[in-house]
Amino acid sequence: MPKIDVENVPTIRGVGYPPPFEQPCAERIRRRLGDAGGLTQFGVNLMMLPPGNWSSQRHWHSHEDEFVYVLDGETLLCAGDCAVFPKGTGNGHHMINRSASTARRARRRISKSACACGKT
Repeated sequence: MPKIDVENVPTIRGVGYPPPFEQPCAERIRRRLGDAGGLTQFGVNLMMLPPGNWSSQRHWHSHEDEFVYVLDGETLLCAGDCAVFPKGTGNGHHMINRSASTARRARRRISKSACACGKT
């Protein structure tokens, strides 16, 4: 089994939104674990949200399902909680860390297509 050394997966800080939309997500840190393991059919990300940061602007996906599992910390979900966002529902979502500590979550996207509101 190929093991991924998570600490050696490059980090990506912030998002690709134009000003001023990038500001709430500016300190978000993401590691693309699926890419590091060579996956091509779906993505798996480990995301760290410092206090006050957003995972993204509110968005939804027309062509891909999304699954979120909170590992540590608290958004509207707490550690151990999970949520699903089926494609095509128009159910906009994002996570906001309203706690005093960093929240970590894992996210799985079933394809690598664009979302309805920019890059995530």
